[in-house]
Amino acid sequence: MSRTVFITGASSGIGRATAELLAEQGFRIIACGRREARLKALKEKWGDAVHTLCFDVRDKQEVFDAVASLPGVFKEIDVLVNNAGNAHGMDAIDKGSLEDWDAMIDINVKGLLYVTKAILPVLLKSGNPQIINIGSTAGKEVYPKGNVYCASKFAVDAINQALRIDLNEHGVRVGAVNPGLVQTEFSEVRFKGDSPRASAVYQGFHPLTPEDIAEIISFVLSRPAHVNIADLVVMPTDQASSTIVRKAK
Repeated sequence: MSRTVFITGASSGIGRATAELLAEQGFRIIACGRREARLKALKEKWGDAVHTLCFDVRDKQEVFDAVASLPGVFKEIDVLVNNAGNAHGMDAIDKGSLEDWDAMIDINVKGLLYVTKAILPVLLKSGNPQIINIGSTAGKEVYPKGNVYCASKFAVDAINQALRIDLNEHGVRVGAVNPGLVQTEFSEVRFKGDSPRASAVYQGFHPLTPEDIAEIISFVLSRPAHVNIADLVVMPTDQASSTIVRKAK
């Protein structure tokens, strides 16, 4: 029987790659995001295997309304992939933008909590419930000028651990996938459309791709019910830490 997977941030990057791969593998997908045109294209490609929801995870009313609107079989959610996240700016903390801080905390932390809270009543009715939180190596070590972004990802790491403890009695598998450098629109957003600066982040070495992370998420989902991958860190071979990356000379 197909499992239903609820994926946030599914309009691009890791979220979209995961939605596509899991749809191909026979999962039912609830693809969520803010960019309606991209979600529509995903729906057109995969048809009845995909249901789309357009909302902003920062808005708790939108989150709960979207979940309440799910039709038919899509109401029966087995897996939550908390993927939506962002980075805004890369400044020393004394020069940081309050608006950037709010955006990162609202999406990366509060948005994850809102979605999880809205989904849990349904998820707990599943015979095989599972939550996969997409964290980051930035939630394992702080790097220069990463301050609030790193703090938000450290929070994801803490929430992942807390969910695993609190939901243990319900038999929910809770785990995190924490990628290093993945080439997506991430840096384009962080540097606010400065494409040369964004593309330079990934030059001179072989970064991970969204498809690499999607395959790992698929592997996590494929484990038997008694196996929980609680916390997984994955980096490109060329990356040793947040600040040490082997680049071509």
